[in-house]
Amino acid sequence: MYSVAVLTISDKGHAGEREDRSGREIRAIVEAFGYVVSHAAILPDEEAQITAELCRLADQAVAHLILTTGGTGFSHRDRTPEATLAAVERLCPGLPEAMRAFSLSKTPRAMLSRSVAGIRKNSLIVNLPGSPRAVRECLEYIIEPIGHGLDILLGKSGDCARKE
Repeated sequence: MYSVAVLTISDKGHAGEREDRSGREIRAIVEAFGYVVSHAAILPDEEAQITAELCRLADQAVAHLILTTGGTGFSHRDRTPEATLAAVERLCPGLPEAMRAFSLSKTPRAMLSRSVAGIRKNSLIVNLPGSPRAVRECLEYIIEPIGHGLDILLGKSGDCARKE
């Protein structure tokens, strides 16, 4: 199966002041779907550091799928989408659009998410929300289509048409 890197973006988590429940939630979900977590880290909300880590993980082929959690809101320190945009070569707007649309059925606050997704080299990068509950809801909703996308990205499939 595919390898996954989990990046929790949190000043408090990085300083050891908050437990990383969202990163743990990501790990549980992806492993239940047969993915292997090859890397996990907690980074502060520092845009340049996030961008550098995303680029390193993709450029060194550490993970096929890079999932971030946190830093996608309206706070001045929330810079994960900007860091991701600086790292990716091609955007994948359907994934965050789908997460927001699905989450709107749960809460109108979903429209405040600034998550983005894109491809760098042979890695798919997806920004997930910061709360464990929102991570679970969003990731469980997109995980199966992500597998198909990775199949195409890595040349294991070239067909997006559904079989009737």
